[in-house]
Amino acid sequence: MLRIKRLYTFMLQTFLPLFAMTFGICLFIVLMQFLWRYIDDMVGKGLEMAVLGEMFFYAALFLVPMALPLAVLLASLMTFGNLGERLELLAMKSAGVSLLHIMRPLIVTIGIVSVGAFFFQNNAMPVVQVKLYSLLYSMRAKSPELDIPEGVFYKEISGYNVYVKEKDQRDGLLKDVMIYDYSEGFNNTMVTVADSGRLKTSADKLFLVLTLYNGESFQNMTRQSSASAGNTSDVPNRRETFTTREVLIEFDGNFTRTDESFLQNQYVGKNLTDLQSSIDSMNVKLDSIKNINSNEIYTYAYLKSFALKGAPTDTLFMLAEASKENRRKEQPLILPSNYDSLFQAEPANVKAALLTRAKSAAENVRTDYYFRAATLGDEAYKVRRHLTEWHNKFTVSFACLVFFFIGAPLGAIIRKGGLGTPVVLSVILFIFYYVVNNIGFKMARDGVWAAWQGMWLSSAVLTPLGVFLTYKAINDSVILNADTYINALKNLIGKRSARKVELKEVIIYSPDYNAVIPKLEQLIVDTETYLSRHKRWINYFAYWRQGGKDTSAEKLANEVEEIVEVLENSDLILILNKLMDYPIIGGYNQLKANLSKRAGFIIGLIFPLGIPVYLLATYQRKLLRQDIRSVKKTSEELLDMIRERFK
Repeated sequence: MLRIKRLYTFMLQTFLPLFAMTFGICLFIVLMQFLWRYIDDMVGKGLEMAVLGEMFFYAALFLVPMALPLAVLLASLMTFGNLGERLELLAMKSAGVSLLHIMRPLIVTIGIVSVGAFFFQNNAMPVVQVKLYSLLYSMRAKSPELDIPEGVFYKEISGYNVYVKEKDQRDGLLKDVMIYDYSEGFNNTMVTVADSGRLKTSADKLFLVLTLYNGESFQNMTRQSSASAGNTSDVPNRRETFTTREVLIEFDGNFTRTDESFLQNQYVGKNLTDLQSSIDSMNVKLDSIKNINSNEIYTYAYLKSFALKGAPTDTLFMLAEASKENRRKEQPLILPSNYDSLFQAEPANVKAALLTRAKSAAENVRTDYYFRAATLGDEAYKVRRHLTEWHNKFTVSFACLVFFFIGAPLGAIIRKGGLGTPVVLSVILFIFYYVVNNIGFKMARDGVWAAWQGMWLSSAVLTPLGVFLTYKAINDSVILNADTYINALKNLIGKRSARKVELKEVIIYSPDYNAVIPKLEQLIVDTETYLSRHKRWINYFAYWRQGGKDTSAEKLANEVEEIVEVLENSDLILILNKLMDYPIIGGYNQLKANLSKRAGFIIGLIFPLGIPVYLLATYQRKLLRQDIRSVKKTSEELLDMIRERFK
């Protein structure tokens, strides 16, 4: 019977509740952002709760690919941060379990989540996008709910401007009503003024019924004026006084759903198979358009018949003969070299006609090229949008894996749980991912980059970060420890850390001073040899043949540490104080790696990489010489002190 290890069960019980919680929080946040973006299309439309609920449901499904990577990042950060903060991660490592082994059940879980995300993107997302976009379009097209304000002109009724000075909130009576009806054109505007009125909607919600009391109306009869055969400068008008009048205004207040078929044929409504089929067919169409355009442009520009009205007969004859000869030889027509003189010989009216025809021909060519370019650009844009959607089916799944391998090792390194530090780091990383992903998407959409380059840009940027953090976490690196970077900066500028040696309360083994004296003498000789052989400037090729490190300085550093390790067991305060004068030698290995001589020589040949490291090593050589001089001086003083004390 297959049994899951208790460690795996513990990790799943720790991770899954956090993942569910963070996914809900992230989905809620992005849903609120979506609501804030489309709030203007919903407010004031009188939409039913069922329609709004349907819209929120599809919006939540649509935003799952955005919330899922952030939830994976935040949950993995919190999980391993909590384990590190409670020292549970340390206990697992102490028991001999590696970090990669601890992550194994979660890697399988995230793999399953990624596969599920792919199938969701491929099968469910096309349906969700079609439903959501058609619903948003229908909501945007719906007329706003009628609510005429007081004291301002209301322009939401198409073809009408309505002004109401005051409204009675008890019975809805409108007072001092003014209506400008320009539904038949501004020249036929009808102005109606009434003492009061009432507004209601017809039973089918297709018309507004406005009942006006005690008013008058005025209208120009411009149609009758234009139709009459008399003097059109006198425009008749009509003025009418009424006690009660009903005005019927066309106003569709129903919510009409848009047909979804027009979106199903777009890239948003297709899965991988449909996208690939559409891309293939559109590429064939695009290639055919390019061939047609190139053939027509080639034919139009390569060989053209000239028929210039008013040109001399001998010139036309010469052009015709040259054209026939060049057609026979399949060569372009070469105009006579004295064309300018022929043009100047023509009368002024002929010159003007020729220039006008040339300008008209150039404008026609430009218009034709613009039209061809626009047609070609539209087809190419459709292909690019299908390609970006095709790659988008995979990028979300891969982003979940990348974010896990960023969040889990980062949480193990910082060892901070809760919703504080993990949330801050997750938001920063996700914003960086979102910005890079949008840049790549727009580059691919606009044709600046290939579709695969733009859509996989964010993954290509974050994958090395995930590999680096995982490697550092497995090797228990302290990449987020500020002291590490401070010490590295101090070593770079030559400010070494001070050596601290204190008197021990209990000394088990006293140092053998007679055995230390030869070591001090040898150290003095080695320092003198180093200072004489190793000048300030390093031989470039000799440095890289040594593997990019100063082996002599490394040997001296080991000798110093060996002497200090022996003498720090002394009970003499003077010797302990003198030991603190020894500098901590560093900076002899700039690459921080044990390179072979061959590998170092190869790196040295790569000048863009080898020269900066070499210059840094040269600067460190200067600091090393200062430290070694200090080692030599301290060793001589310490040697004299021991000889005088134990002679």
